[in-house]
Amino acid sequence: MRNAFVDGQHEMTADIGHRIAAVSETLAAAVRALQSRTQAPRLEAEILLAHVLGVDRSVLLARPEAKLPVESKARFEDLISRRVEGEPVAYLTGNREFWSIDLEVSSDVLIPRPETERLVEAALDHIPDDASFQVADLGTGCGAVALAISRERPLASILATDISTRALAVAQRNVNREGATNIRLLACSWLEAIASTTFGVIVSNPPYVRDSDPHLRQGDLPMEPRLALAGGPDGLHAIRIIVAGARIRLAKNGVLLLEHGFDQGRAVRRLLEDAGYRRIFGVNDYAGHERVTGGQR
Repeated sequence: MRNAFVDGQHEMTADIGHRIAAVSETLAAAVRALQSRTQAPRLEAEILLAHVLGVDRSVLLARPEAKLPVESKARFEDLISRRVEGEPVAYLTGNREFWSIDLEVSSDVLIPRPETERLVEAALDHIPDDASFQVADLGTGCGAVALAISRERPLASILATDISTRALAVAQRNVNREGATNIRLLACSWLEAIASTTFGVIVSNPPYVRDSDPHLRQGDLPMEPRLALAGGPDGLHAIRIIVAGARIRLAKNGVLLLEHGFDQGRAVRRLLEDAGYRRIFGVNDYAGHERVTGGQR
């Protein structure tokens, strides 16, 4: 296999005289192009160039003088142009790490966020590691939460649902790649196709952004599936459905855990209280915002 870095003595490119561009100048041009799009232009440029070359970012830093093949530079410039137009880095590379798992992602799924790891941590607190246990992940998307729980609780049986068959196709590829044999995927809206199974833990990262929230038109969000983001006029439409439906699907003393917006904790607690859940609690993210709210049947 040919090395992505070549000496450039026998290759030419018209836009940089009679030589191939070096890593350092290629990155510098990309950083200038990305400055109006992102707050981390250097990081994103390095991620994309490393992706094109099939190397770690550390290689770029160690060899800034290395020359790029013409085809690699062209691919990189195409990705930078798409990033300038607003396409998220994760969609450009086709992957995102979550819970130390390298996940395939595409425009059919929400890009996993670091704060969702708090949902996983909260779920693990309620799932025994030495016994079989029924878990449901509602709105699984690329399967991030289900796969994280599967890795930490291999004896658990996990049902992961999503209304989007395209999202489930991505999740299935991630499940196959991870070799997770304790996850079953089901196409349905939340819990509607589950007739009799009861669960010790139900988790969900549902859409919770208010329809009128300007953030839906900013940053990466316009490129992500709106179905996975917008939660109605107050952002709580899906959460209301889950709160109402999950209680009868929880085993005795089972726990429902919901990720939500940083300012929605009080409203979610009230929904759980009104639906008859007990021992309601909140979990803060690492910025100190209440990000997950749970309650017991």
